[in-house]
Amino acid sequence: MKLTIGNVTLENNLILAPMAGVTDQPYRLLCREQGCGMVVTEMVSAKAILYKNKNTQELLRVSPQERPAAVQLFGSDPEILGEIAAQIEDGPYDFIDLNMGCPVPKIVNNGEGSALMKDPKKVEAILTSMVKHVKKPVTVKFRKGFNDTLVNAVEIARIAEGCGVSAVAVHGRTREQYYSGKADWSIIRQVKEAVKIPVIGNGDVFSPQDAKRMMEETGCDGIMVGRGAKGNPWIFSQINHYLETGELLPRPPVAEIKAMILRHGTLLAEYKGEKTAMREMRKHMAWYTAGLPHSAALRNEINLVETLEEMAQLLDTRLTIHAD
Repeated sequence: MKLTIGNVTLENNLILAPMAGVTDQPYRLLCREQGCGMVVTEMVSAKAILYKNKNTQELLRVSPQERPAAVQLFGSDPEILGEIAAQIEDGPYDFIDLNMGCPVPKIVNNGEGSALMKDPKKVEAILTSMVKHVKKPVTVKFRKGFNDTLVNAVEIARIAEGCGVSAVAVHGRTREQYYSGKADWSIIRQVKEAVKIPVIGNGDVFSPQDAKRMMEETGCDGIMVGRGAKGNPWIFSQINHYLETGELLPRPPVAEIKAMILRHGTLLAEYKGEKTAMREMRKHMAWYTAGLPHSAALRNEINLVETLEEMAQLLDTRLTIHAD
């Protein structure tokens, strides 16, 4: 199913959620190759861009092969967010997204991320400023609410629509829940019924069946996959196939998992240098190999790996074809 956001039509309605420390450029590329319709950068501080922080350059890099892509900003100052959106608008992005979902204390205590949900007036000021400053579509991602006594996703969605935002993504958990408990999909349905702009559902999509159920239960226009894509870029091709044919594809064979890990490690090494890449591959390796034979030994030994060659040797030793 295709999805149109502003003036951009995606090839399907599956979106890779932004995840700090996970959805960097190499991983976004792998997910696009597996049929994900759109990717979002890791969140970038608008203030850090303003003060020309070196680390933001890497976060802002997007390759043509990844597009369509959104750059996700976070902050709390309407003027700065509007100005920075305008400053980066000419970059390789199709959408400018505002983060109102991050639950991390250091972000929330700063009045940013999901803390913005406590201040609808400020949300209105920020989104008005961003939409006014740029011609590209502005989108926003937020949660069900801040906590159980402040469930205001519907109000925030209406404000966003009124400000000229092109689409909203709704995570069915409150900030207080973080990622625990179950995502409440009924709030996604309520948002969908309240606004005319596209609504993207997020939370607890770990399988093709989950994706289909979310669409049926909420009527959402798009599906955003976060933790379900960790170590599993195939989830996008599997969901697409299931939604089109009703057929469930099997888990990729070990040889394919091995090839994907190697490709991921190689892309990371090109992007961040071999040493950093091998350190970052530790968590990815744990996700890729969860549930496979010898995966515990592999997770221990990956900690000692410092080069791509060593990683390839380790995969050959531990992930034998016989593990299928």
